[in-house]
Amino acid sequence: MSSLLTNNSALTALQTLNATASALTTTQGRISSGLRVANASDNAAYWSIATTMKSDNAALSSVKDALALGSATIDVQSSALNSSVDVINQIKSKLVAATQPGVDRTKVQSEISSLQSQLKSISDSASFSGQNWLSVDSSTAGYNATKSIVSSFSRDSTGAVSVGTIDVDTSTVKMYDANGTTGIIDKSRTSGSTTASLATMDISALTDSSADIATINNYVKIADAALSDVTTAASNLGAAKNRITSQSTFVSSLMDSITKGVGSLVDADMNQESTKLQALQVQQQLGVQSLSIANQNSQMILKLFG
Repeated sequence: MSSLLTNNSALTALQTLNATASALTTTQGRISSGLRVANASDNAAYWSIATTMKSDNAALSSVKDALALGSATIDVQSSALNSSVDVINQIKSKLVAATQPGVDRTKVQSEISSLQSQLKSISDSASFSGQNWLSVDSSTAGYNATKSIVSSFSRDSTGAVSVGTIDVDTSTVKMYDANGTTGIIDKSRTSGSTTASLATMDISALTDSSADIATINNYVKIADAALSDVTTAASNLGAAKNRITSQSTFVSSLMDSITKGVGSLVDADMNQESTKLQALQVQQQLGVQSLSIANQNSQMILKLFG
């Protein structure tokens, strides 16, 4: 039936054209944004998962930065310990030389005093981002020998999140402690009948007597014990540095995996979308032509009255 009031063909063509235009808008949006799921209305489940994982990835980025900061701090402390090993070796050599009868021990002590000052300067300078693990004052309010480095961020099956840390015990690496002199360098050590610290030992008043020579030999043993402790401290920091490096590598790999996972959920397949865009553009052109033809039906009815 032909009707002037209702053009069924035009209505059908218009509906088809509107559907094509809507699909074309969606496809163009995916191409311009690169996302198949840009908001919750596109796919609520995937959008929710992707949003959570993106947030977790941002937290992991902060973890990676914290690990880098911790690694840099350890590098500074390790460099200071390595330099201290060289200085202690020199002190030890000076003490061995001072056991020789007839040596001017006043001059030798002058050199040792300079090296002792150098040890203190090295420890005081081992500061990074406001942290110094080698020269401390354990009486300071809030002091904690255990330094925690943020190392992980995780979410369990219930959605609860947790932050993990790598703990470094700096009580075994401190060189000087203003509170009670309990550092590797400033603490008192006993060898035989001699008690002294590497930081304060003085041979300037010692003579060639057998008792004084024995005292110098004890100083050598004290210096060697301090050297052993510094070497152990450097090894401990090296182990902590290796752990931080491994964790940083893992975090980087985890972030990449999460990024890939999120991408598989929400990223648009550009090959597919570009192909779909071309098809929809053709359908839109055909829809316009179909609507134009349908609209001509009303004009043809007028010919019946000619």
